[in-house]
Amino acid sequence: MTTSAEFSEFVVPPARAGERLDRFLASQLPQLSRSKIQSLMEKGRVRVDGVARKASHRIEAGEEVAIEIPPPPPARVAAEFIPLEILYEDEDLAVINKPAGMTVHPGAGADAGTMVGALLHQFGGDRGLSTVAGPLRPGIVHRLDKETSGAIVIAKNDQTHRKLVEDFRARRVRKTYLALLHGRIKQDAGTVDLPIARDLRRRSRMTTRRREGRLAQTDWRVRLRLNGFSLIEADLRTGRTHQIRVHFSALGCPVVGDTLYGAPRRERVGTELLPPLGRNFLHSARLGFQHPRTGRAIDARAPLPPELVNYLETLGCATGISARSIDDALRQFL
Repeated sequence: MTTSAEFSEFVVPPARAGERLDRFLASQLPQLSRSKIQSLMEKGRVRVDGVARKASHRIEAGEEVAIEIPPPPPARVAAEFIPLEILYEDEDLAVINKPAGMTVHPGAGADAGTMVGALLHQFGGDRGLSTVAGPLRPGIVHRLDKETSGAIVIAKNDQTHRKLVEDFRARRVRKTYLALLHGRIKQDAGTVDLPIARDLRRRSRMTTRRREGRLAQTDWRVRLRLNGFSLIEADLRTGRTHQIRVHFSALGCPVVGDTLYGAPRRERVGTELLPPLGRNFLHSARLGFQHPRTGRAIDARAPLPPELVNYLETLGCATGISARSIDDALRQFL
């Protein structure tokens, strides 16, 4: 059972005017460290007169300060019987074909129905998974967004986990995605080289507009052009949060279904309104890496889910693209 968040409110007395916001809250909430308070501020959970403020904000007499303290995450994750499609498995690791709609690990209110819960059941509890990432993320080496489907690798022991993390950081893992973009991208191939940082106005989003963003590079090529849409294959050189989604949104071509980054809830072709997709058209189609222990090349491929194939066929009919053209574009992804 999830515990409710705690809310506290304070009115700034005249004697505290001019003080930094984080210091004021630290004095009012001695159970919280300043670093914890600053973390809550970065997530937009501290507001002054209804407006989210930074730690350095200088408070004024009479201002109302409100803070939301989320409940602590559960100490452990319960195993759940949720069927998983395993693309590859050996004694050290497994590659899972994650469905859209499944959260990888608990957090932000998602305590049940996670991939971690399914992994604990599938592999016999936490003793069958690595422990490096902590009790809430056993086996989890990297992640996919909730509405992104496809290949994700998990580690069964700590040695494998550490080597995989090292390979991801050194960019020795090949990550290939298939995405349908809203809009017609001009070139046939290219590289998006825009830094990515947290959006300070909408904390659930990332942005390419902050100078302090982290290096992010996405190589891409067009697989199929439809009237007003572009099906692309993308290789990630880096692994930033929402990387493909934010990069192509910055180019004015958001991923179809991705309303967070500007795509409409339902796509329209001429006067025809297409049925809602209900997810992002973004799929982790391939993971290529060397086995951490044996050095053998692993090439794990996740077939494109039926709902994405069906949506593309519906879009093809609406835009006058032949079924053969779609089949040719998807041949290596089915």
